[in-house]
Amino acid sequence: MEKKLKNLEEECLKAVIKAENLEELKKLEIKYLGRKGKLTLILRGLKDLPKEQKPLIGKLSNEVKNTLEKAFEEKKQKLESAGIEKELKKEFFDTTIPGKARKIGHIHPISRLQEEVERIFSQMGFAIMDGPEAESEYYNFEGLNIPEDHPARDMQDTFFIKGKGDKKHGRMVLRTHTSPVQIRTMEKYGAPLRVIIPGRCFRYEATDASHDSTFYQVEGLLVDEKTSLGHLKGILAEFLTRLFSKPVKIRFRPGYFPFVEPGLEVDFSCFICKGKGCRVCKHTGWIEFMGAGMVHENVLKSGGIDSKKYQGWAFGFGLTRLTMMRHEIDDIRLLTSGNLRFIKQF
Repeated sequence: MEKKLKNLEEECLKAVIKAENLEELKKLEIKYLGRKGKLTLILRGLKDLPKEQKPLIGKLSNEVKNTLEKAFEEKKQKLESAGIEKELKKEFFDTTIPGKARKIGHIHPISRLQEEVERIFSQMGFAIMDGPEAESEYYNFEGLNIPEDHPARDMQDTFFIKGKGDKKHGRMVLRTHTSPVQIRTMEKYGAPLRVIIPGRCFRYEATDASHDSTFYQVEGLLVDEKTSLGHLKGILAEFLTRLFSKPVKIRFRPGYFPFVEPGLEVDFSCFICKGKGCRVCKHTGWIEFMGAGMVHENVLKSGGIDSKKYQGWAFGFGLTRLTMMRHEIDDIRLLTSGNLRFIKQF
């Protein structure tokens, strides 16, 4: 038995050395170490040995098995390495070439500016509110002092959603401004309050360099027992100063909005043409920045606020247009075009 094991070991080691590929090596491993291999057949005869020989032969058989397994593993690694080297010789591969960089996206310029606006107003004590983009006619119009027969509705042609509405809330529309959230906020929190409402709005209108059917707005609302347009002017001046990190030239002029009385518009000098005139500012040198005014008493009543005890002011400006001025973009349509060559600049 001892001689058989040593002869088997010698025979197997010679065969392993001569093996030229992994397939041949695998066959040898099965031949010698498999379930029906030569070593297995020899080990099955251990039970027939005298008791005094079993420990010696058992120890020897384990040593032979370990030696052969180690030989097979070493030969396998050599053949695999040789195969890799052979493939590398066939085709040149420059290991110093850097790998492909994974493309990583970034925040859209409108979203980035929205975060900045929210941060500035939060520092001034304003809460951030949100509301549905699919809104009822009541919240989008009636609650804001724009009844069905009001001519101001012609200024806000919108996208209506199919389906019949109820008597109070009417049909569903894609909101034309963020002002509906004013009513929802007053209904929920009452007065006093100080909030801004950023969000996406929709209007059915012809597109050009400064108008699009989809755009972003920021609404502001402050309701308290004592407040005035003087407070509004101070807040807006502080906001613009922090936003642009420099003094901004502003002008106030009368304006009409159904949900405020009196109403005004806030303009400031065009950042794109430096006040000289361009197609974005319609060659006036000024850009209409926002509408504002004292909240109409009918709007306060719609929100469940006592208009005799409280008064407030509101403002709204286009976040999309502000992004254009910040980055000197001369066409609003570029921001929603999906053109990566354009977006990657920011």
